[in-house]
Amino acid sequence: MISDEDGIILSIIQTIIKLLNNIKFVGGMKMKRKLTLITVLVLALSLMVGCSSTGANNNSDEIRVGLNYELTGDTATYGQGLVEGIELAFEEINKNGGVLGKKIKMIKIDNQSKATEATNVSTRLATRENVVVLLGPATSGNTKAAIPPAMQNKIPLISASATADDVTVDSNGNVKEYVFKTCFNDSFQGVMMAQFAYNDLQLKNVAILADTTSDYAQGLSKAFQETMKELGGNILAVEAYQAGDTDYKAVLTNLKGLNPEGLFVPGYYEDVGLIIRQARELGLDVPILGGDGYESPKLLEIAGKDALNNIYYSSHYSSQDDSQEAVEFRKNFKEKYNREPDAFNALGYDMAYLVADALERAGEVDTEKLKEALEATDGFAGVTGVLSIDEKHNPVKSVTIIELKNGEPVFLKKLDPQ
Repeated sequence: MISDEDGIILSIIQTIIKLLNNIKFVGGMKMKRKLTLITVLVLALSLMVGCSSTGANNNSDEIRVGLNYELTGDTATYGQGLVEGIELAFEEINKNGGVLGKKIKMIKIDNQSKATEATNVSTRLATRENVVVLLGPATSGNTKAAIPPAMQNKIPLISASATADDVTVDSNGNVKEYVFKTCFNDSFQGVMMAQFAYNDLQLKNVAILADTTSDYAQGLSKAFQETMKELGGNILAVEAYQAGDTDYKAVLTNLKGLNPEGLFVPGYYEDVGLIIRQARELGLDVPILGGDGYESPKLLEIAGKDALNNIYYSSHYSSQDDSQEAVEFRKNFKEKYNREPDAFNALGYDMAYLVADALERAGEVDTEKLKEALEATDGFAGVTGVLSIDEKHNPVKSVTIIELKNGEPVFLKKLDPQ
């Protein structure tokens, strides 16, 4: 990463070389001696460049952390929630002495919920703001857009909420060296919900109804099917719907005729709410399971409380979690913001504390050593669960299982990967 000071010095080097090339040396100085002089001067100035660079503020009394988030636009609620958690965590950290004797300084820039702006913000933070790490964006698409500047400038980028499977790996499955996640993948939810269905609910014969237009739903569906079969369960049928449909009774009637013990419906709350309501109207009263796309108060508005019983979904966090970390976080969050925290608040909070933990383990403010410390993360205890980073820079962590009772989300358990 080249700082503004380095750029000035490099410009001086280029100017001096140009001037030397135009000088007529007295006494018939030979070309060899002229080139030697130029080489020595360039090497000396190059050393000055190296000395002038702060190495992500290693010699400063502050540690600069870049925040690239959706603070306005279509997905602003996600970005705002994450930033609230991050800010609370860093305030606590600074109050307790900071990290490595330095205070954390957040450089927060709005990407307006646009992929192009996410790229621009990432570029600015990486090349002009001298940050040691990039946090965000919130969505998978914007995170992917922010990755190239981070990779080019060799600065770790961490997302707490980009759940797409291909965030940390390329199309060939190669790990993106400087990219990390602290949230589980979409497909991981499918795996964990299959384990929960088979082991906890004792469901052996399950049908699936999945949105064909959503990579999210298809990823969960595929992982759920594979895991259920590995466990010894049966997939009776895999039916499809399209986002935006309003009448699901025909396909639900077909599924009811198969006598499933449970129904897996990966998707988002707008469609799932209608599916659940119509399933209950048809007398399909078996357990219905899904992923974190269910996480919205609007699900209750769409489905109605009477339909929302015997519903289970995977999530990142529950405010009812009684672990020590969750209880302390909830108390501090309510004191600062005067309301209960949600999953995005908790994810942002955990990510900030993980950064502080990794910097302490790195021993200095250095992007390479921070990357290595992140890769070595093992057993980090956060609000959303105990987290370790695997070989693909994804977290191995517990999943929170939520049960809906009369439309109200109830914390059921934390499920650890097997």
